[in-house]
Amino acid sequence: MNVKTDRDARGQVVHVAGPGLVDIQVNGYAGVDFCSDPAALTVESVGRVCRAMRRRGVSAFLPTIVTDSIERVRARLKRICELRRQDESIARMIPGLHLEGVFISPEDGPRGAHPKAHVLLPKDYPDLLDELQELCAGLLRYVTLAPELPGAIEMIARGSRSGIRMALGHHMADDATIAEAVAAGAVLCTHLGNGSHALLPRHQNYIQAQLADDRLRGSFIADGHHIYFPALKNFLRAKGYERSILTTDAMAAADMPPGQYSLGATLVQVGEDRKVCLAGTPYLAGSALTLDCAILNVVKHCAVPFEAAWAMASTQPAEFMGLGQPETIEVDVTNDGFVRT
Repeated sequence: MNVKTDRDARGQVVHVAGPGLVDIQVNGYAGVDFCSDPAALTVESVGRVCRAMRRRGVSAFLPTIVTDSIERVRARLKRICELRRQDESIARMIPGLHLEGVFISPEDGPRGAHPKAHVLLPKDYPDLLDELQELCAGLLRYVTLAPELPGAIEMIARGSRSGIRMALGHHMADDATIAEAVAAGAVLCTHLGNGSHALLPRHQNYIQAQLADDRLRGSFIADGHHIYFPALKNFLRAKGYERSILTTDAMAAADMPPGQYSLGATLVQVGEDRKVCLAGTPYLAGSALTLDCAILNVVKHCAVPFEAAWAMASTQPAEFMGLGQPETIEVDVTNDGFVRT
């Protein structure tokens, strides 16, 4: 990876030329919710998302569709594919799609903010991924599911054979099930360290098991709310920079002021500290993080070299998703993030 940096007299990076950033998990951005009414997703609104992300150095991202009724999941995936066909700039920015759910743990904690009413078992819908992939004309690149659910291992194997990156997330699988999922083709841990119980056994737990398995890459939300920065520093060292991907899990509040926003049918509150919670609760529900700030956060708080942090948000997610080399970009670096030049 060729990243050129200019630094000031204090050694701080002030300008970068390098591969564009790639975010593999975006629920929404700039006031637009990908899990809203599909009719609300237009060339204008999604184009606004693309322009706002490009200003911060992002050259590609995967819209993420979360747990809901199968009908609404289908409709949202179909609508985004339609918008790609209608607008070339949207197609360039959106090279694929991510389905996070509906096959996740129904248990409080691992389920996160996903609605329990729409959680399904893979054994009851063994052909759903094939159907959705056909609907998306092959653009379904990434699926997150809980491997302990009945039929999940078979779904991981089937999805992997079809070229989908199958990931573990929002689960409570034991060591043996995690190993079985990896053997079946699972390759990633979605927002590792989150989508879990608030309290776990100190040593023997599913987060430690995933960190220790070098066959699994891990994506991480580096906003300081999802993972305490000293813990994230340890996680990145355990997984290794080369197997780590920075992502945002951003929702509509990203690049927007504090206030109330929607994540599908769920109302969330964004505080002055940029923490996103289910309205009226302390429970996390997506993030207001931008990918440039994720890079700056791990450099500042986790002692990650700037070039390694950039790779975790650019060439590594691009290579992992089979997207090829991102376009070369230039950005100025400020305390508030990147500004594309």
